[in-house]
Amino acid sequence: MTSEEMEENIKNTNDGELIMLYREEDENAKNILYFKYKCIIDILISKYKLYLKKLNIDYQEVYSECSVGFSDALNHFQEDKDTILPTFITLCVERKLKSLIRKYSRQKYQSLHDTYSLDMAIDGGDVTLLDMLSDDNANDPLKNILEDESYANLVAKIKNNLTESEYEVFKLLYRGMSLGEIATILNKNYKQVDNTVQRVKAKIKKILLNVDSD
Repeated sequence: MTSEEMEENIKNTNDGELIMLYREEDENAKNILYFKYKCIIDILISKYKLYLKKLNIDYQEVYSECSVGFSDALNHFQEDKDTILPTFITLCVERKLKSLIRKYSRQKYQSLHDTYSLDMAIDGGDVTLLDMLSDDNANDPLKNILEDESYANLVAKIKNNLTESEYEVFKLLYRGMSLGEIATILNKNYKQVDNTVQRVKAKIKKILLNVDSD
């Protein structure tokens, strides 16, 4: 199938139909989904390239793990949940990447202790690699703003005040994606994403001001 034919199929088939066909082992659906969203793997590998390079992780192993995450997303995605497929793929692939980095960090920690300690600050800042890989939200900037209100409550307030499309952009922005990367993942133009981000920031600022005044 040529790239032109692939793009035409993408236009004429929605993700729900493709997922259903994929789970029936339809090879064409599998190829279309990969063609449509393989950019997510490239974006995430680029995002973590510093850590992957420092830990000397083979690119083929990295891409293989990302592909497993990609497949996991296709196998477990549920349309009735509050996320869309590209965001879910991003979450699953990034989770696999972090797991791979954790594994190599543990294995090589002793030999890398002097040059790449997990306790070494990233880019001269206050956040360490260990912090970046942790799942406890300790370095979540939104959480640190709060004193009397839990992180979960804040996220719930944000979600309730954003439209579905704004919330998808927020989740990717929160995961460290640039506007250009978000536009690529969601298949939107840059200006569209930029406008959405400005609306999201304005709404979150309003929420935080209300929190402070409570």
